[in-house]
Amino acid sequence: MTALEVVVRGHARRKYAAERATVAVAAGLDDAERTDVYRRAVALQDRLITDLRGLQDTGAVNKWTSDQVRVFSYRPYSKSGRAQLRFRIDIRVEAEFVDFEQLSTFLDRWAVEDGLQIGSIDWDVTEENRETYEAELRQEAVRNAAIKARAFAEAAGRGEVTAVQLADPGMLQAQAEYSAPRAMAMAAPAGMPGGGPTLDLSPDDITIGAAVDAKFVAE
Repeated sequence: MTALEVVVRGHARRKYAAERATVAVAAGLDDAERTDVYRRAVALQDRLITDLRGLQDTGAVNKWTSDQVRVFSYRPYSKSGRAQLRFRIDIRVEAEFVDFEQLSTFLDRWAVEDGLQIGSIDWDVTEENRETYEAELRQEAVRNAAIKARAFAEAAGRGEVTAVQLADPGMLQAQAEYSAPRAMAMAAPAGMPGGGPTLDLSPDDITIGAAVDAKFVAE
């Protein structure tokens, strides 16, 4: 009897607790005098970075960067005629927190600061743990593929299956054109204030998935 080829795709997915949070903030000021607004924005950035350095020393912040500055001028709309030229300065700062309680305190402290803008918060697991999680999930995906292949073989009246090829999704020649989602973390939404006097962030779990294409043969 000719050997039966079985080609399947195995999947695995798990949720993991968030382990780091990257918050983007910007020192952004607007005024009619260019030199003055620039100096005030730089002074605000300096205070912000001093705070982050202290948090880094305590281990609450893993790393921080400040590598973007935006300077531009514009004229506000005016019904009465040509408005005075104004200048806008934005200096971006990004920090990766591993202590979420300190993150909440940091946001409480800076959210009320004039000229400080708080952007989105990206939640994720650590890079080291992601490699471990994805390796475990790939193994689960292979086991899932084997279970599927055995079910196909049994339904066709065949015996035990043997794996002959394993590949990332879409790389097996026998597969039809199909692109599965790569393993990735879904961004968890920032928590909402819990009704108390301080901000309380409670991130959702991070979903990580893996997939594998596998070819089996069954006698």
